[in-house]
Amino acid sequence: MGHESRSERTPTRREYLTYGSALVGSGLLAGCLGSGGNESPSGADDDVPAETDARTETTSATTEAKSEAATETDTPTEPSYSVSMVPVGEVAFEDVPETWVANNGSWADMGIALGLEPPKGVWLTNRYHTHYYDEIPGVSVEKSDMVSLYQDGVSKERFYALDADVHVIDPNFLLNRFSDWDEGDVAEIERDVGPFFGNSIYAQHYPWHSDYRYYTLYEAFEKLAQVFQRTEYFEAFEAIHDDFQATLAPVVPGQGERPEVAVLWGVGDQPEEFYPYVIGEGTGFKHLNDLEVRDALASTDIKDFHGSRAAIDLETLLEVDPEVLLLRGYEGLSESEFEDTVVASLEKHATASALTAVENGDVYRAGGLYQGPITNMILTERTARHLYGVEGELFDRERVAAVVNGEF
Repeated sequence: MGHESRSERTPTRREYLTYGSALVGSGLLAGCLGSGGNESPSGADDDVPAETDARTETTSATTEAKSEAATETDTPTEPSYSVSMVPVGEVAFEDVPETWVANNGSWADMGIALGLEPPKGVWLTNRYHTHYYDEIPGVSVEKSDMVSLYQDGVSKERFYALDADVHVIDPNFLLNRFSDWDEGDVAEIERDVGPFFGNSIYAQHYPWHSDYRYYTLYEAFEKLAQVFQRTEYFEAFEAIHDDFQATLAPVVPGQGERPEVAVLWGVGDQPEEFYPYVIGEGTGFKHLNDLEVRDALASTDIKDFHGSRAAIDLETLLEVDPEVLLLRGYEGLSESEFEDTVVASLEKHATASALTAVENGDVYRAGGLYQGPITNMILTERTARHLYGVEGELFDRERVAAVVNGEF
């Protein structure tokens, strides 16, 4: 299925932005459609159970009014630049996008690093942990008006209401996660609202993503910088990241000196079950890979959550008895709140209290799945402090703030 020509339809409000996408009608959009809007209670694809908010959707009358507002005399202009990314292909822009939505905190954080206004919407706002920016002087993100794309499903009307110039979302995520979205829906939103531009980069476990490439954090970041014509921001952050990596290398101990770590998703604030994560590739594991974390689960028979969708109990975890526990799902808690609730419950539990990590006080938050250039450095530094006893700052906060504010 291809895009209908501009001469065959009524022009829309966004005739100033044109695009040539290879995604519609290509095999890249093929895949096994999901059975519904909610999957497992946790995991890399959806973190936690979906939460809704009470925002009002636009009505069909609003959509019709948008269409009627356009005139047949509108004439699109030639695109001035284009950016290519799989699986969406080459997307051409007449003007630099001003408004946008993001699939998750990885892409949202890239936008903040580029000095952009925050996205108008993300998948779930409670999973975009903007409190990380408290670490950076003069940088903050207000979420009060930000919309959750997922509200007991994903409505096309929400895309119309947000009216974004570009949707930084892998369309395959929509097509394969929700049975009520098909290629025609993606094409409609691209035609009537704005193009999709994205790739599901935070983990590498989706079967529908097996036939096209992933991007590293900085490869994706560079693509987004090209979309918003802010490559100077990207280059400045790339230099900061290079210096950060150089600073990080000497603080990582030799393999024999690094503790064995189990990365788990705790179920509830008093967890007795855990979803196991074998450390893999993707932006959600970048901080762990950069720190060369020794994975206590990798050599066991415990199946990774991505493949098994199964939890393990405390008795099974005690058999592994890792030196350190890194728990996901608690980034909404401060360090003290985490210790007072999750850690305290493990210390009081008859079985959990026998774990070496609990006995030694080595239970920490694991860091979010959705990491961008700023949040990754914050989480990597935090994890280095917990695992390796690193003191002080490993990157220059003032330098980060300066780039965000356009000072290079």
